[in-house]
Amino acid sequence: MPGPWRAGGLTLRVHVCGARGSTPAPGAAFTRYGGHTSCVALAHDGEAPSLVLDAGTGIRAVSELLGGQPFRGTILLGHLHWDHTQGLPFFTAGDRDGAEVDVFIPEQGDAMEVLSRFMSPPHFPIPPTGLRGDWSFAGLEEGVRVIGGFEVLAREIPHKGGRTFGYRVSDGSGSVAYLSDHAPALLGPGPDGWGPYHPAALDLARGVDALFHDAQHTAGELPALVQFGHSAADYGVELARRAGAKRLWLFHHAPARTDVEVEAMVRGFASAPVGVDAARDGMVLDLVAAPSSPRS
Repeated sequence: MPGPWRAGGLTLRVHVCGARGSTPAPGAAFTRYGGHTSCVALAHDGEAPSLVLDAGTGIRAVSELLGGQPFRGTILLGHLHWDHTQGLPFFTAGDRDGAEVDVFIPEQGDAMEVLSRFMSPPHFPIPPTGLRGDWSFAGLEEGVRVIGGFEVLAREIPHKGGRTFGYRVSDGSGSVAYLSDHAPALLGPGPDGWGPYHPAALDLARGVDALFHDAQHTAGELPALVQFGHSAADYGVELARRAGAKRLWLFHHAPARTDVEVEAMVRGFASAPVGVDAARDGMVLDLVAAPSSPRS
């Protein structure tokens, strides 16, 4: 939904609705960081979320944030793997009368046809056209555009199994970079063995208040798992340093990585040159002139 960029005097509110990767992770060992798959919702200060990054199972929580009101805004899908789309038909705030939802995917042909491959019989009871409300589906190319008062930069980043975008979002008060699925090692080993710090990643992360980055693997795990298309958490730390990001939030936690193991990963970066923490379901981050502390 295009509109003027709302610059200055606002807080960018970030709701982490799903921080897990690959498949949901229910159970007692995953209660602190959560088991919902990728979804981050952004809101202008004092307003309901109107820009959603990815539609994993975490998008169900966006409906709760809207307090019974229909969603009117935009969903940007970074790519089309199940863990980033499987919440779409369960987004009750969008699947209702009065909703106005624009869905963008990385350009790869007719967006409706592409999405219907996962959401239509026999895989699902209804196609995207069966959702109630006013929905539109379109492809997005790389570049900058204004969506609902947010300035959005889309850049293509390496990831296995389909065209993938990372996003940088700002509303003039705060800025967020979102690289939930990122496999730089597919481009080669780079200086540290985790992949090169390529221009698209640096452009997205440069100077942001908050960098949400793929942390599915440890550096030790990466060599055996690189074919699945994810990053070592260590890469995110060095990318944040090189790009001058103010804080790194480890994201897309491996489905088997328990709360205890996530916390150990964070402790391992205690001496890193940038602040490092782990994103968790239900986290709220208010970004103003300087990043504030999250609250749960």
